[in-house]
Amino acid sequence: MDAALQLEGVTKRYGAFTAVDNLSFAARRGRILGFLGPNGAGKTSTIRMVLGLVAPSAGRIDVLGAPDARSVRERIGFLPEERGLYRRMTPLDAIVFLGGLKGVPRAECRRRALALLEEQGLGHAARRQIRNLSKGMAQKVQLISAIVHEPELVILDEPFSGLDPVNQQALEAVIRGLAARGATVVFSTHVMQHAERLCDHVVLLAKGRKVFDGTVAEARSHAPRALVLEGGVDRAAVAALPGVEQVVVETAETGASRYTAALSRGAAGQDALKAAFAAGLDISRFEMREPTLHDAFITLTGGEGA
Repeated sequence: MDAALQLEGVTKRYGAFTAVDNLSFAARRGRILGFLGPNGAGKTSTIRMVLGLVAPSAGRIDVLGAPDARSVRERIGFLPEERGLYRRMTPLDAIVFLGGLKGVPRAECRRRALALLEEQGLGHAARRQIRNLSKGMAQKVQLISAIVHEPELVILDEPFSGLDPVNQQALEAVIRGLAARGATVVFSTHVMQHAERLCDHVVLLAKGRKVFDGTVAEARSHAPRALVLEGGVDRAAVAALPGVEQVVVETAETGASRYTAALSRGAAGQDALKAAFAAGLDISRFEMREPTLHDAFITLTGGEGA
């Protein structure tokens, strides 16, 4: 496998605390990998080790064919979770300055910066001070700074944090564009919906340990399908339907009771639904619900970080 990033048995300890425990995975070139887990799962510690900011306590890391990311840093783009820009600089000057640190000639960096600012709807703000921009606009500037040198590997730590839905959608488009031009993108997040829409490959972490490594479809297959029923029925009647393992009750917008019945692996939702009608249950609405990546995470971690 042609991997842009590979970890083998990586562990990071801080005294008696193990932040990352025997972690192995690979990110293939030109693909989007979601590095997922709740806050405190070990995502940022792993990224810091990948970038060479801290050394692992054990294990091996290979970044673009090198054992130390610092030796190939001009081929890497990084957006940290803690945003940091020189607030009195303009977006154009900040991007040109940071691109220059990655070896891009000033004139070329200026051309790329202006093009990227226009692409992100920030052409009008290119010469404003960053302190006068909105949070979403400033975050776009920092993202452009991370990719203006056209890196082969792009690492984004919680890139969607604090963005409104419109800017989240714009960032998703940027990530797709990076992969389309051949870059490998690794982004960490605790919001599963972004990974569900974007990723070729996901790695799920809980308490520093990997609990899943594979495609989104493969992850979803670990969670049960569910039959959703609304109407004047009781919980015991729903729980008695064939294939039903667990029932959650809530009140629907209509005021009727809504029952979400998790089905056992291999159970056919149609069988449960046929049995419900045969029993004469008062059902006003029904739906078969496929599992989401969030459902899969809850199943794989036993509810950790829900």
